[in-house]
Amino acid sequence: MEKDIGKIPKNDTTDIVVRVDDFGGKRGLTVREFVTSDRYTGFTKAGVRIPAGEFAKFKEMINSISEDEMKEEPEPAESEAANAPGQETLDKSSDAKAEDKSKSSESSEKGKENLPDY
Repeated sequence: MEKDIGKIPKNDTTDIVVRVDDFGGKRGLTVREFVTSDRYTGFTKAGVRIPAGEFAKFKEMINSISEDEMKEEPEPAESEAANAPGQETLDKSSDAKAEDKSKSSESSEKGKENLPDY
């Protein structure tokens, strides 16, 4: 028995298909990618199968996710990102790296002066 529950478009050539089916004589829920292209049309290996005995647990996990948790967060504005603690622009980090390199080179030269000759 195969029963397609629905499909969700992933991109122009790929859909995510949800279906109840029997595989190897065992019933379960299958969520797989279905590709439609010039070279190949059919299911890919990408996907997951939930055995019928684990479906209640899977459904409980899915239902525990709130709609708010799935809302996409807006991209932070450039000015907010620049003011965020621990965040640096590329220019600042490049300057800091150059400064660290110069300090490192100075300390290694000093270290060489203090090394004994063997």
